[in-house]
Amino acid sequence: MITIFSFLNGDILIMAFLRSYNFNLLPAMKRRTLNNWLLIFLLIVLLPLSARLHAQDQTLLWTKHSSGVWIVRAGKPEAVNFTSISGVKPKQDAINRMPEVEFPLPENEIKAAVLDGKTYLQFPLEVGEQIFGLGLNFKTVEQRGRILRLHMDHYGGQDNGRNHAPVPFYVSSKGYGVFINSARYIDIWVGTAVLKDSKVPMNSKDRNTSKTWTAQPYSDNISVLVPAEGVEIMIFGGPTALDAVSRFNLFNGGGCLPPKWGLGFWHRTPTLYSDSLVIKEVGEFKKHQFPLSVIGLEPGWQSKSYPCTYEWDRGRFPNPAKFVATLKDLGVQTNLWMNPYISPESELIQKLRPFTASHTVWSGYIPDYGLPEVNNLIGNHLRKHQLDIGISGFKMDENDGFDNWLWPDVTRFPSGIPAEKMRQLYGLMMQKMTAQLFHDQNKRTYGLVRASNAGGVSFPYVIYNDYYSHRDFITALINSSFIGVLWTPEVRGSATAEEWLRRMQTVCFSPLAMLNAWSDGTKPWSFPEVEKQVAGVANLRMQLIPYLYTCFAEYAFYGRPPMRAMNLLDGFTAKANMVEGKLSSTGNPYGEATRKEMKDQFMVGDNLLVAPLFTGESERKVVLPKGKWYDFYTGQLAGEAEVITVAPGLDKIPVFVRDGGIIPMFESDPVSLKKGSKNNLIIRFYGKKETSYQLYDDDGESFDYEKGEFSWREIKVTSDKKGKMKGVVAKAEKGKPDNFGSIKFIFKSE
Repeated sequence: MITIFSFLNGDILIMAFLRSYNFNLLPAMKRRTLNNWLLIFLLIVLLPLSARLHAQDQTLLWTKHSSGVWIVRAGKPEAVNFTSISGVKPKQDAINRMPEVEFPLPENEIKAAVLDGKTYLQFPLEVGEQIFGLGLNFKTVEQRGRILRLHMDHYGGQDNGRNHAPVPFYVSSKGYGVFINSARYIDIWVGTAVLKDSKVPMNSKDRNTSKTWTAQPYSDNISVLVPAEGVEIMIFGGPTALDAVSRFNLFNGGGCLPPKWGLGFWHRTPTLYSDSLVIKEVGEFKKHQFPLSVIGLEPGWQSKSYPCTYEWDRGRFPNPAKFVATLKDLGVQTNLWMNPYISPESELIQKLRPFTASHTVWSGYIPDYGLPEVNNLIGNHLRKHQLDIGISGFKMDENDGFDNWLWPDVTRFPSGIPAEKMRQLYGLMMQKMTAQLFHDQNKRTYGLVRASNAGGVSFPYVIYNDYYSHRDFITALINSSFIGVLWTPEVRGSATAEEWLRRMQTVCFSPLAMLNAWSDGTKPWSFPEVEKQVAGVANLRMQLIPYLYTCFAEYAFYGRPPMRAMNLLDGFTAKANMVEGKLSSTGNPYGEATRKEMKDQFMVGDNLLVAPLFTGESERKVVLPKGKWYDFYTGQLAGEAEVITVAPGLDKIPVFVRDGGIIPMFESDPVSLKKGSKNNLIIRFYGKKETSYQLYDDDGESFDYEKGEFSWREIKVTSDKKGKMKGVVAKAEKGKPDNFGSIKFIFKSE
């Protein structure tokens, strides 16, 4: 007997061959009984099995969430994902204030199917379309033509999807973004999977004779494999790529707004420093007239680390409260290192142990942050030992990966969250818990973390790692702007004074300016021959805080990243170009072309263009977007929509300002970042174009801005009939913050 089930849509065809020899020779009763059992077997066993083995095409019914944001659920999405874990509410009002746009993709070309317990996704690509994002990559900016597995990990030197922020979000040069809201390890073929029914006909060529043969034929789609029986997908409209990124950031709560002191200069002391050595080092900073806002303590502040107690070592720090208070009196905040793994000797462990994972790391217990009990126990412990004595934040290490330094994927967690998903989410969970502790005390924090992901944009943490390529650090800084994370190219050490200064110059134009001396004890003045230049760029960082703080306010209120790729700049038309690959039997057997990318210059806010130099470089090319651009230091015209060559010498990092650019800066030196301090303001104006600028202000420390305690003050520059520029600054509204002293204008281009 043969039974065939054929579904009308042709997607599932079940063929069950059920035979019984001499079936017709059996008695009628036995034939009926056997037939009934075969039918039951067919319906209960074979039908569900076949449904799992054959693709079920999903009908995608898009729902509009807010202006330019659409959501769809394919199959049966898992309950635990990035947005459910972050718990952050979208800033829907801010999104709805953005312009309405049409759905940016052909709906019929977005496809989803469920097969073998996995979800297959397909998104269209146009000829010439560029794709950015998909994780904190260090070597590449444009991702079309790449195959990635988005997998939380320590960065290992290859852009293969394993990194500190494998965010499943991409943004297109066509002005839209796509977010796959799954915390699984996701495989993505970015314009490499070639369909037999592609809109672009197959064009087979003979490699033996054709000079245009390629090992990578044209692909018109992005293919995604999610190892789950369903997934939530979100589309973010433009019309520009920056608009799409801004909507994505606002959907995830908007960017973080750090305290003003967080934008100052940070220094992390050697691991085993005591309280007296730290205080002495702070004195050295003042002696060398070098700014210092935050001191970071490394593992030695704890009684035990690797695994950790989260309790003070009373030998090195006999009176932690007095030590933290002394630093605050000196205008310095305290940041503490930690990793996730809890020592058996911690006072936490008796109550915490039932809520930890099946495996250990460094003989320490792994807390399950998927449980409220863990968040309460560890939160109360940190509040008791750290927050209540005034520490300002944490550096959360080793929650990212390196397979030998993390739990294996066979680990079981009491919450029932699979270890794979826990790996993708753990850094996010730690950020959420610690950020909430400070929010409960109405104190803003700013810290460091090794792991983040989608949904973490509003958490006040900056990613760092142990990788140490200066050039790749800048590429990562650029990539961070596509995916809703912050990255710092921290300085640790250098072989030469030139490298030291070049690294210092770039870190001072990053989200967090830090020297990390945990291992070798370096100081900003470790190379005396460039001490003056290093101090100069660090003090410039302090002067730029009004501009930087406004950039972060725009991140929080409007979703625009403070440091951003040139590809997010309106009017930046430079495109990637392919350089012909040379055939090599060992190095390049298919003669593949190589791509040149814009990965060594970036924007800080709307007005500053930063073009770093690296060790051994005396000059470099800079691509200036449309409009006129001026030298930041001299105010002289640098160029207009062109490629220029600059040779600024060792002392300066090339920085340019757009025509009409307004740069508010602190005048005073040193700058005070204490709450209630008033610093005089200098407003630099570049070029001849009349313009206006919104300067942000609040108390710099609390969350009172969430209750409306902030001000946007308009700075307006106009010219008279003779072309002379004049500037005015609106007064702060009555009852609103006013933390500036005297204000004066400097017209740099006159």
